[in-house]
Amino acid sequence: MADVRARLVTRVRGMLSEALGATRTRLATAEADLAAGRDRLARTRRAAAAVPARVGAARDRRLAEIDARHTARLAELARRAAAAAQREAPGAASAPWDRWRATPAGRSEPPGALRVGTVRLDGAEPVPALVPLLDAGHAHLAGGDRDGLAAVVPALLLRSVGRADPGAVRLYGYDPEHLGGGLAGFAPLGTAGLLTFVGPGGLGRLLDDLVEQIRRINATVLAGEYGSLRELAAATGRRPEPWRVAVLLGGDELSRHERGQLDRVVRTGAACGVHLVVRGIELPGDPTVTRITVEPDDARVAGLPVVLDAPPPPALVTETCRTVASRVAAGPPPTPFTDLLPPPDEYWREDSAHGLSAPIGEGPHGRQVLLTLGDYPPHALIGGPSGTGKTNLIFAWIGALAARYSPAELEFYLLDFKEGVSFARFAQGRRDPSWLPHMRLVGINVNTDREFGLALLRFLAEELRRRADAAKKHEVTKLAELRAVDPDGHWPRIVAVVDEFQALLAGRDVVAREAADLLEDLARRGRSQGIHLVLASQDVRGIEALWGRPALVAQFTLRIALPKALRILAERNDAAQSLPRHHAVVNAESGLAEGNEVARIPSASDWETWSELQHRLWRMRPQDAAPARLFDGDAIPKLADAPDFRALTAPEQGVPRSPVALLGEIIDVQSRSAALRLPRAPGRNLAVLGTRVDEACAVLDAAARSLARQYRPGTARFSIACLDPDADPAARALYEDLEGDASWYDEETVPELMAEVGDGLGAPGAARTPHFLLLYAVDAAAAALAGKAGTRTGLEQLRRILHDGPERRTHVLAWWRGVARMRVDLGGAGARTDQIGAWVALDVQGGELGSSLYPGSGGPDWYPRPWRGLYFDRAVHRTGQVIIPYGPSR
Repeated sequence: MADVRARLVTRVRGMLSEALGATRTRLATAEADLAAGRDRLARTRRAAAAVPARVGAARDRRLAEIDARHTARLAELARRAAAAAQREAPGAASAPWDRWRATPAGRSEPPGALRVGTVRLDGAEPVPALVPLLDAGHAHLAGGDRDGLAAVVPALLLRSVGRADPGAVRLYGYDPEHLGGGLAGFAPLGTAGLLTFVGPGGLGRLLDDLVEQIRRINATVLAGEYGSLRELAAATGRRPEPWRVAVLLGGDELSRHERGQLDRVVRTGAACGVHLVVRGIELPGDPTVTRITVEPDDARVAGLPVVLDAPPPPALVTETCRTVASRVAAGPPPTPFTDLLPPPDEYWREDSAHGLSAPIGEGPHGRQVLLTLGDYPPHALIGGPSGTGKTNLIFAWIGALAARYSPAELEFYLLDFKEGVSFARFAQGRRDPSWLPHMRLVGINVNTDREFGLALLRFLAEELRRRADAAKKHEVTKLAELRAVDPDGHWPRIVAVVDEFQALLAGRDVVAREAADLLEDLARRGRSQGIHLVLASQDVRGIEALWGRPALVAQFTLRIALPKALRILAERNDAAQSLPRHHAVVNAESGLAEGNEVARIPSASDWETWSELQHRLWRMRPQDAAPARLFDGDAIPKLADAPDFRALTAPEQGVPRSPVALLGEIIDVQSRSAALRLPRAPGRNLAVLGTRVDEACAVLDAAARSLARQYRPGTARFSIACLDPDADPAARALYEDLEGDASWYDEETVPELMAEVGDGLGAPGAARTPHFLLLYAVDAAAAALAGKAGTRTGLEQLRRILHDGPERRTHVLAWWRGVARMRVDLGGAGARTDQIGAWVALDVQGGELGSSLYPGSGGPDWYPRPWRGLYFDRAVHRTGQVIIPYGPSR
């Protein structure tokens, strides 16, 4: 039992020891864990104590980063805002006053917003504070700072005026308190009609007028095609209406009617260019209204705080307004010529069978004004004093027509009786080899050559007869019908333009009478055959020349009056008297006031503008197109350039039966030469009459050279006798060029020539080689010919040669320095002149050529002028023919 107890005690003691050891072990572990926990706690406490510092530092770094990004973003936004403001308000819309100048926007470019101050942002450059006004809305000013408000109004107005073309902004001032004093700096605009002050009690009338303008623009200008004038300008490049800005500076309480009209302007005005700048009158809430509030210490634009700009310097306002007024008084600049032209791919697409129609300029509402020539109206009359743009208008009209109608549809004939060469550019020239393909004739510097105008009318009359015969043949009456039944024929419409046409009708001679008769016939019958006349004059006398022929005037139903033109329109129609520059009244109702249309004429007459169009059309010309005939009254034609001279050739065998002597260029449309035929017939001799040495030598020179061109070497004989030292160089040059076929004689040897030729005429079996005697100043040899010719005097031999020579192929082409001298050489005052079958009179009056030299009594209507001659061939002519001697061949 004791052992059991001992074992049990031992066992218990062992278990207690084990338990004690385990407990001690767990205690040690717990104490170690406690120490570790305490260490962690200490570390945690130490870490926790360090967290606020780290967090604060991180927070500070983050805040600094956010602040830097914010500052950069703000600066970028400010830069973008400034750039946007510069785009929206360029130039005069935002420039500082010390660098300010007017910078009008383009025709289709919106004027943009207007600067009134700046928005200041912390850390960034100030941004312009803009107010949308023109084409955008209205401005309402309120607040207690009257000086600040007074600075905003002139700033808005001056920037508006500076961003528009001169005259494109019209101001209306209503200032019942100061009676316009608030707008005094803008007073110079009133002289040009750009500023209208409305007195007290006139607000209702002003608002009524603005509402009426809005109604008119919506009805006739926008006409449902566009939503606003800004949209129209962007689409078409044209702005047909000015901006209208009404400045309303206080006043009495508005009536019900005035309030209603004001509300209408606010709602609908911006789209029609009608705007309000209002102070002291409440405006209704509308998106188009920008509200500007100015208090002594606070200014806001649309709720945004701003720093207002100083007002514009008064001197700047006044000077700008004076400049604008002067430019408006001078008239608006012309529009671009390209406005009249169709797109290039539509050139020559129009058909002229029923008429010609083309724009001439822009009307008051922005729509093009058309000029039409056809059955009605058939012809046009253009008038305007010098410097009002008559030539420019003609250029513009020709260009607009030429771009639409091909040369197969339209031909031009131009004649300019005033001195100048502006029409010469339509023909081929040294400076520009191109020409207008539609042009068939250009006559310039013809102020002393009325015969050329008469030749043009004769040509048109012949063309009218040809067309009338063709119409009769095909049993039709009008050009459109003729073209339908004869599509292979060449039947373009013809437009003949005669500038300063009154020169044709001046005087009471045969030229004036025939020209008036031809004009009347062409005006009356030309309409049905597509021949249209355009007569222009800068002098009232040009119009008065027509009034004696009412039947002629009645045909010119299309009237175009330039500024200050007189007697173009009807008697009581004075619309042209108030026209600005670059404008014209177009009236297709014979000048009656109800037919008036005002057109703004583009600039078309400068070289570069016209050259671009002409070169394009020239490159489009048909392959067989020929340049227009250019007649320059100041130019001397050359024999070598004459088509008739180039056509002369010598026969391969024998000699020509009827050789031709070319004497000069006829003043006519076809550029023909005056030709003297020299067959074997009595009287086929030529006398050149007058004292002008160069011209007389030129006539004989051209005659000899053209004759020599028709003979092979050695088949004709030329005897040249020069008896005037002044003519010696020209005669000697001819002698040298004719080489072996020519013989030279002077005062001593000319009697031998007369004797040889005279005696040889009657010799049996004498050679009949063609012989041409070219006698220069033959009257100077009278003494020598009187006693040195054997049995016959030299003068008798000369008379015999004149009488018998032509039938034996011997012809005299002689120059006498006066009609009386020639008569003496032919036998005296009563001698017959039958042996002189043709003559060219130079500085000889028409009265001296009467009697036997010219049919009828009194002589021809001939008034000598430099480098012109009157040619008459009794075998061909009924009346004399004016010619231009060919210039020296060398």
